[in-house]
Amino acid sequence: MRRDDLRLRDILEALDSLPRIIGGRTETEFLADEIVRYAAAQRRTVIGEAAARLSTEVRQRSALAPWADIIAFRNILVHEYFGIHWPIVWVTATEQAPRLRDQIAEILRAEFPG
Repeated sequence: MRRDDLRLRDILEALDSLPRIIGGRTETEFLADEIVRYAAAQRRTVIGEAAARLSTEVRQRSALAPWADIIAFRNILVHEYFGIHWPIVWVTATEQAPRLRDQIAEILRAEFPG
C-alpha cells in the first residue's frame, strides 16, 4: 500500500502540472481544446484518487483540505464523463488548485516533517 506522504506528493505533483497543461490559455481557449481539457481532467482525477486513498487519520487531522469535495469531483470526472461541465474543471484548475496546493503542502509539512 502506498504511504500517505507519497499520496500527498502525488497530489502536489498533479497540482503542479495544471499550470503547465493550461499554459496561459484563457477559459475560451481551454474550452476549445479537447486535449488540454482532458489532460486537466486527468490530473484532477489523480488528485481525487490520491485523496480518497489517504488514511482516514490523515484526512481527519487535516481538515484544512476539502477532502469530500475533492473525492466527489474525482467521482464525477470518472463516472459522469458525458456530463462533465468543463467550466467547472476550468475553475478548479485555475482558481481552486493554487489554494489546494498550499493546503496540501502545509499538510505534508505538518504530517511528515523533514
